[in-house]
Amino acid sequence: MLARLAPVVVFLLAVTVTAELAERAGVFDVAGHAVARLGRGRAGVLWLLFALFAVAATVVLSLDTTAVLLTPVGLAVAAQVGLDPRVFAVTTLWVANTGSLLLPVSNLTNLLALHTLEQDGAGHADYVRASWAPALVAVLVTLALVALLHRRTLGARYATAPPPEPHDPVLLRTAGAVCVVLAPLFALGAPPWAVACGSAAVLGVVTFVRDRTLLRSLPVPWLMAAGFVAVSALVEVLHRLGVLDPLVGGLPDGTSAPALLAVAGAGAGLANVANNLPAYLALEPVADGSVPRLLALLVGTNAGPLVTPWASLATLLWIQRCRSRGMRIPWRWLAPAGLTCAVLVLASATPTLAR
Repeated sequence: MLARLAPVVVFLLAVTVTAELAERAGVFDVAGHAVARLGRGRAGVLWLLFALFAVAATVVLSLDTTAVLLTPVGLAVAAQVGLDPRVFAVTTLWVANTGSLLLPVSNLTNLLALHTLEQDGAGHADYVRASWAPALVAVLVTLALVALLHRRTLGARYATAPPPEPHDPVLLRTAGAVCVVLAPLFALGAPPWAVACGSAAVLGVVTFVRDRTLLRSLPVPWLMAAGFVAVSALVEVLHRLGVLDPLVGGLPDGTSAPALLAVAGAGAGLANVANNLPAYLALEPVADGSVPRLLALLVGTNAGPLVTPWASLATLLWIQRCRSRGMRIPWRWLAPAGLTCAVLVLASATPTLAR
């Protein structure tokens, strides 16, 4: 188990440091204001550009990065141009979850799945070949639903956005270049933990040289990493004791659309009851060496946890960021809307995996 968890934990710690240093260098601030300028006063264009930026951040830097760093950017930009910030808040939350399928680095569950694929003789390329279709469909359905629910806001216009805050140009360019380089490295299958460590080291050194005050109180998710290891160990014990056998054995076999929908639905349901990480670990044996079944489970555990606040860590982080900005979206609206999004995404993305 240590050989499986160690690279994931190292990646989690290093990519969090990378994202936080990039944020302190001004990458997200500048990108958010650039999106506002490119929108040229049209709310719909601004929103679409912001949503695509959120998708890119989720794919390359993981869903938790999107929830933590893009939520305040979206809320700030919306407030500055006079638009309803709720559309940007909901977009960030939903995209962080439904957009986390494409690459192994997009979600910790994906990294665990990649390890399973490698044990079964598959690998990074097999993962991407299987994931691109459901990942694309999941994002398109999500954005279509957000656009429908917030069509009045997206039809509005706004004045020109103010410029971003001043930032150290050398540090900003370095951080931006690092973020751009990460995408092809991850896509080509370079070891995620090594790439993340390298990017964190480069940004750490440059930040120390240019402005070492930015290194103060750097949030490293030690508690999250410890919780990840503890949950993984607990689920492993439950599997060995046979406690989870009825849950795994109750799902249909095969890679037909109904069978894959059952797997995805089980993953989504368990994620909303407990959390997406233990849900994935509990149900991982249902894949039984099948790439489509493993990806169907990821569709459920990644894109499905949109109903309860605790369904994914990204949601909890998003809630905290929204509250710190004085933004509260009633869960009595968010839960049914999230359920609608989850059902539509699962129903449309999962059948792309059918064989």
